[in-house]
Amino acid sequence: MSEEQRKPLKEIYMENAINWSKRSTCKRKSVGCVAVKDGRIIATGYNGSPSGAPHCTDIGCKIEIINGRECCVRTLHAEQAIISFCGKNGTPLNGADLYCTLSPCNNCAKLIINAGIKNVFFLEKYTGLDGSDFLNQMGVSCKKIDL
Repeated sequence: MSEEQRKPLKEIYMENAINWSKRSTCKRKSVGCVAVKDGRIIATGYNGSPSGAPHCTDIGCKIEIINGRECCVRTLHAEQAIISFCGKNGTPLNGADLYCTLSPCNNCAKLIINAGIKNVFFLEKYTGLDGSDFLNQMGVSCKKIDL
């Protein structure tokens, strides 16, 4: 099979993020994310409760108003899950790419910058305080891709 006939890696990574979103325990939005470095998937994540905490799918969401929006404060975002997992396990993200089903919020954007992630690819734009413009301003490429 020629290189032109092979499925592009960006599509494969994003399809992985879509699959990981199916593990989400958030009742409001399922989000998946994959971290890739040197052509290899190094971590995966999805939005849901912190390890050992009850899931929203089991006990309901904990909704608070933040910046005029209803937000569930029980769950971690998929990007937060990856960054904290990698930090806990000593897996460096410096120079990695993220493939996310949803663009990062502003808080996740700050974590992405500090983790040294160089590129973020997403399928759908976050409707709240989206961090994609901030990432681009700070030198982290953040781009919407289509499958």
